[in-house]
Amino acid sequence: MDWINVIIMAVGLAMDCCAVSTVQGLTQKQWHPRALLMAAIFGCFHMGMPIIGYYAGTLFVNFMQTYAPWIALALLGFLGVKMIWESYHENKEAEKCANWHITNLLFLAVATSIDVLATGLLFVPYPDWLFPSVVTIGGITALFSLGGYLLGVYVGKLKLNMELIGGLVLIGLGIKIWAEGFFGI
Repeated sequence: MDWINVIIMAVGLAMDCCAVSTVQGLTQKQWHPRALLMAAIFGCFHMGMPIIGYYAGTLFVNFMQTYAPWIALALLGFLGVKMIWESYHENKEAEKCANWHITNLLFLAVATSIDVLATGLLFVPYPDWLFPSVVTIGGITALFSLGGYLLGVYVGKLKLNMELIGGLVLIGLGIKIWAEGFFGI
């Protein structure tokens, strides 16, 4: 594990929140101070979920150390393929959820961070990387959420497929981690 892997992973994981935030911005069409609250909630959930996943994964530490590269490939590959699949299927639910009620923001935070829970398993062989990594993941998620919101507000005509980009990044990272563990690269 190194900082490049952590940052690439954080960017890939932040894309769901960025996409949801962009929808929020598209529906609002103007700056709203609650965008800061939304970004903070998304960032906090993206920090907490890997910690939960990590501590659940420590129960199986010997297994994880042996099979971590395969598990990383499977998890990140699955999440990446899921994100790519979702990027090509219209999600009317996301557009309906574009409001600022705290319950709605918490629902969106849980929905966009469920995938992040599994990434906590990646840190079982690297426990020293857990807390610096989750702070990085949370910070990048908050920044991408705010950036996605601003993108939606100010550049609503620009069509970027954030979930597709995030999915490709996660698959690439999974292959890289697998190759490092399997081939000792």
